[in-house]
Amino acid sequence: MNIFVIGGGGREYAIIKKLKENHIVENIYCAPGNGGINKYATCLDISATDIYKQLEFIKNNQIDYIIVTPDDPLALGAVDIFEKEGYLCFGPNQKAARIESSKAFAKDLMKKYNIPTAKYEVFTDFNIASSYIDNNEGPYVLKADGLALGKGVLITQDKKEAKDILKAMLEEKIFGEAGKKVVIEEYLEGPEVSVLCFTDGKDIKPMISSMDHKRIGDNDTGLNTGGMGVIAPNPFYNQEIENRCLEEIIKPTIEAMNKEGCPFKGCLYFGLMITKDGPKVIEYNSRFGDPETQAVLELMESDLLEVMMACSKEELKDTEVIFSNDYACFVVAASKGYPDKYEKGFLINIDKEIEDDVIIAGAILKDNELYTSGGRVLGVLGRANTLDKAIEKAYQNIKKVNFEGMYYRKDIGQKGLKG
Repeated sequence: MNIFVIGGGGREYAIIKKLKENHIVENIYCAPGNGGINKYATCLDISATDIYKQLEFIKNNQIDYIIVTPDDPLALGAVDIFEKEGYLCFGPNQKAARIESSKAFAKDLMKKYNIPTAKYEVFTDFNIASSYIDNNEGPYVLKADGLALGKGVLITQDKKEAKDILKAMLEEKIFGEAGKKVVIEEYLEGPEVSVLCFTDGKDIKPMISSMDHKRIGDNDTGLNTGGMGVIAPNPFYNQEIENRCLEEIIKPTIEAMNKEGCPFKGCLYFGLMITKDGPKVIEYNSRFGDPETQAVLELMESDLLEVMMACSKEELKDTEVIFSNDYACFVVAASKGYPDKYEKGFLINIDKEIEDDVIIAGAILKDNELYTSGGRVLGVLGRANTLDKAIEKAYQNIKKVNFEGMYYRKDIGQKGLKG
């Protein structure tokens, strides 16, 4: 079987590595891929959003299955285009992908179908949004409606700062089209949980839970990032909470999407918060989360390709999705200065004994050597039968990696140990 994967980060690295475990996989092509993915797949000089160039390659290379993982091509309708040409795909179509590409759509969906989430209002006019800030106390959670590279969510206590952010979004267009609508929502408190789910539009099978660490600095300080590390499973997601989420949030979301005429097929990500009033949805993603995928797939015992194809063929009900009882910790190594400005082009040194535990995200291959090319450069896994041992192993491993300006958080998983 020949497989075409769209994307080029650590998430795609983890997915492709897992796909290679299936003996029927002959060739994997990845657009655009990265320097590390070259180890498992043929990387192509095609952008993740250049759908018609991808289609041309697919037609000329006998591709049997297409996996669309990033948010941008899903929002652009990549799956619609490929399916129209007769190809089997993993990922939601454009209408279903709105659950991530439009926060206003997602919030309205939850409101209509009584799915627990934070109270909110949607604004397109700065003056009206500014008056709302004046008449309500903080903290203020401000979200650009569309996709903004993970930077479209800002939290502030201060009215003036909130108005400055609103002005930048609605009038100065700092997020372009993504910020033409802004969602202002209630600030929630409690442990966060990520739950990725396989679904074929009818049935849904959750993966093991995880805990992301978004802030750049230890103890959750500094700017939000794409994710600086993750542990799985999440200790706060006990059986009682899991049952509530399944009945109050996960199943109702799939049913709501069907009722709205946009059934969701693929991987649906639930970003949850366990509040004093019970679990609530913070956000949906229409694809595998990053870096959650890197830890979650490490613990997956079922065949990933079989499960993905069951989602595509609407045969998930009869497909087993099994995970290990182990724990995984994944620590991200970033370039100095990330998520703001950072330099690229530094040689990456990885000790051979831990190569299988390293997942490459932002690197290029030059003369058989890896060099940094992104903000989040790579991540290192630790796996064990207890959480504390998994964390310890991840930090032992990351000491065997280095590049100039390398930075990583020293406290990934500590909240989980306290939990």
